Amino acid sequence: MYIGLDLGTSGLKGILINEKQEVLAEATAPLTVSRLHEGWSEQAPQDWIVAAESVLDKLSAFGLGAVQGIGLSGHMHGATLLDDADSVLRPCILWNDMRSHAEAARMDSDPQFRSISGNIVFPGFTAPKLEWVRAHEPHIWNKTAKILLPKDYLRLWLTGDHVAEMSDAAGTAWFDTARRDWSDTLLSATHLSRSHMPRLVEGSEVSGKIRPALAQRWGIGAGAVVAGGGGDNAAAGVGVGVVRAGEAFVSLGTSGVLFAANDGYQPDPATAVHTFCHALPKTWHQMGVILAATDALNWYANLVGADAATLTGELTQLKAPGATTFLPYLGGERTPLNSASIRGAFTGLEHATDRAAGTRAVLEGVTFAIRDSRDALAATGTKLEHLLAVGGGSKSDYWLKAIATALDLPVHLPQAGDFGGAFGAARLAIMAATGAGAEIATLPPVARTIEPDRALRDAFDVGHARFRAAQTAIRSL
Repeated sequence: MYIGLDLGTSGLKGILINEKQEVLAEATAPLTVSRLHEGWSEQAPQDWIVAAESVLDKLSAFGLGAVQGIGLSGHMHGATLLDDADSVLRPCILWNDMRSHAEAARMDSDPQFRSISGNIVFPGFTAPKLEWVRAHEPHIWNKTAKILLPKDYLRLWLTGDHVAEMSDAAGTAWFDTARRDWSDTLLSATHLSRSHMPRLVEGSEVSGKIRPALAQRWGIGAGAVVAGGGGDNAAAGVGVGVVRAGEAFVSLGTSGVLFAANDGYQPDPATAVHTFCHALPKTWHQMGVILAATDALNWYANLVGADAATLTGELTQLKAPGATTFLPYLGGERTPLNSASIRGAFTGLEHATDRAAGTRAVLEGVTFAIRDSRDALAATGTKLEHLLAVGGGSKSDYWLKAIATALDLPVHLPQAGDFGGAFGAARLAIMAATGAGAEIATLPPVARTIEPDRALRDAFDVGHARFRAAQTAIRSL
C-alpha cells in the first residue's frame, strides 16, 4: 500500500492506494485561513499536523501494515520559518498573500532573478515574503534558521529531516531552475545562504523514513519511506499522467491552472508563465496561473444567494458571450498580467442582465483568463493539442464547452476517479519505494471528449476581444 497526502489551502486530503493504483480509502480534514489585514493570508503550521493526524487516524481504520511509502503534495510558495530548535516562529505566509508586492517588484527589477530562476518574482513567491519579514519583523528574521515550504514542514514532522524537492523549490525565487539546485547568487541577494535551505531530492526519490513513533502509532510497516513528492500542481500532473511533452491539463479549482509538461527547459519570464521543474527527473513544466477560478464562481454565488452547483446547473446549451463581461481579478492576477493591484469588475451590465447572464459572464471571464494563459504558453513555443479537465469546476459541462470553444481545443473529461495531488503523491511514493519511473504515471481513461462548438468559435473570439478591452480599461483605474 501507499499513502498520498495533499496539503491544500482549505483542507488536507489523504488517500490509500494499492500496488495496482486502486484507491482503497480516502479521508479529509478541514483547514482555515487567517486574513488579519487586507492582502494577508496565513495558516498555523501546527494546524497542518493536526489535520494530518486526523487523516491518518481515519486511514488507519483500513489497516496500514502494508504501507511501503508516503508521498507529499502541497500548496506552494508558503514561508514557514523555524528557529534553530525547529520551533515555528510565526504563522506561515501563504501563496495568495500579497503583502510583499513592493519587495517582489524590487527583486524582479534585478535581472539576475529572472535569468537564474526563469520566472518573474511574483508577490506570492517565497523570497519576497522573507524580505518583508526582514524589514517588518526583524525579531523574527534574526531567529530564522530554516525556511520550509508547507508540505516540507509535514515532512519534517514525519521524518525529522529538512528536505525539499525540485518542483516546489522552483517557486521560491531562490532556485536555479535549469540546474535544479539552490542558487547561491539569489540567496545572497536576499541576505540568506544554503544553510537556511533544506536539502534537495527529486520528487520520485526517497527523502527519509517515517519516524518509528509515528509508524507505531498508525501501524505502518517499519522502514516505510517518504517520497520527495511535489508542489500541488506538479503532483496533480503526475496524478493525471501529464508527465510527457505535449500533454496538458486545465485545473478548475480555487485558482485556475493551465499546465503543460516539457522535456526541456524553455523559460520566458516576460509572458508571466511559470516555468518550474516537474516532480520527475529531467522534466520541467509550464503553467499559466489565474488566482480566482471556482473562487470567482463561489464569490458570485454568495453575492446572489445561491450555491455554485445550482447556478451552473441552470445553464444548458452553450450560448455566445453577451454584452456583460466579467473580469475575475478578485485578488490580483498572475498570468499574464503580473499585477497584485488589479481588481475584478462587471462591465456591460444592462436591463437584460439576469442571474443566469451573470453566471455565464463569470464562467466566460475565467475562461477568457485561461485563454490568456494559453496564449502566453504559446509565446514560449508550447503548443497544446488537447486538454484534460480536472478540479471541481470540471463538473460543469457548460464551463468545459466554453473552454473548448474559446481555446479551440478538445477537452477530455477523465472517468470518475481521483486524479489530483493526493493521487499524484501516492504515485510518487510508489516510485520512491520501488524504483519505478514515469511509466507508472499513465493518463486516465477518458469518459468523454467535449469538442469546440465551431458555430460559436467566432463569437467567443469577439467575446475575448471585449474581455481584453475591459482588462486594459480596468488596469488604468
